[in-house]
Amino acid sequence: MLAWAPLLVSAGIVIVPSGMAGVRVSQTKGTLPGTLYPGVHFVVPLVERVELFNTRDQLFTTGISEDSLAKGEAKGEPLHVQAKEGLTLGLAITVRYQVDPKRLDYIEANLPQPLEKEIVPPVVATAWRELVPAYTVREVFSAKREEVRQRSAEIIRKRLAADGIVVKEVMLRDIELPQEYAKGLESLLLKEQENDRMGVETEIHQKQVKIAEADADATKVQEVKQAEGQAAVRVLQAKGESDAMQYTLPLKQKQIEQSKLEAEARKEATVKNAEAAGEAKLIDSKAEGERRKLLAQAEAERIRLTASADAERMASEAAILKQNPLLINKIVAERLSDKLQIMMVPADGKFFFTNDVLRGMGAPNHVSQAEDVEPSEGKSQP
Repeated sequence: MLAWAPLLVSAGIVIVPSGMAGVRVSQTKGTLPGTLYPGVHFVVPLVERVELFNTRDQLFTTGISEDSLAKGEAKGEPLHVQAKEGLTLGLAITVRYQVDPKRLDYIEANLPQPLEKEIVPPVVATAWRELVPAYTVREVFSAKREEVRQRSAEIIRKRLAADGIVVKEVMLRDIELPQEYAKGLESLLLKEQENDRMGVETEIHQKQVKIAEADADATKVQEVKQAEGQAAVRVLQAKGESDAMQYTLPLKQKQIEQSKLEAEARKEATVKNAEAAGEAKLIDSKAEGERRKLLAQAEAERIRLTASADAERMASEAAILKQNPLLINKIVAERLSDKLQIMMVPADGKFFFTNDVLRGMGAPNHVSQAEDVEPSEGKSQP
């Protein structure tokens, strides 16, 4: 018994690894409620055992997957379903799900194992095979592809949730069409694309026509509005002119009266100016006579004074010439030519050489003149 004791103790210790969960199964009571999460747990040796379940996200895939392409594996079998027309489609589907850890006791007691082979594939296949026949191939392939995927995801989620499986995502990766239908569909799609393109071009042309019509209408409305505005402006101008005339006529009358008064004032001013001009001319004529009389007297006085001054000058010149007869020769020589040179020498006989030279000059083009100079000056001047 002592030898078997450690073996029994070790048999009663169970370790649940990470990413897993367990449920206890008794030999006497069957599946016990409660979930064993990752860690160390104790069970009754030889009476209870622990069944482990993978609680990580798992994938159910039909058809070829990206992982298979990366690993170089052979192409998987797609899920074959029939469309509304009776044609068979191959669907490449991926369902991402997880086992609910809280319901492991129910799963162990009621569902066949393993779940990824016994429960998930039939439920997924049944959901798609019940849903796709309500749609045509074209709708499943393009027009309502997302709608089909969403509806199938709802059906799969509800059915697996009742079995303790949480569906997180349903993906429709690819659709294999029948070969003949694929060719016809491709041709039809090309025609539809061409039709859509023509429709788009037609809509563009229609919109361009509408834009042109809208522009024409806008131009017409603008011209009408401008014409109405111009007419309204003319009406307002005419009304303004009419209103202005009511004030303009009295103003014109006042201007005419003012013009008459101004004309009369100018006439009176002209008469008075003429009288004043006559009086001014009379005064000017009298002043002019007085001025001429004064000018005549001044001229006579000037002539008298000039004559008196000339007489005195001539008398003084006659006295000077009488005293210095040679002065006449000097004046004549100065006026005859600007090239004659005159030398003034004293007449007292001290400069004998000069006197001899002067006495010997008899040429008619030279004139010598000597003036009485004080002995103290003794200078020669040109």
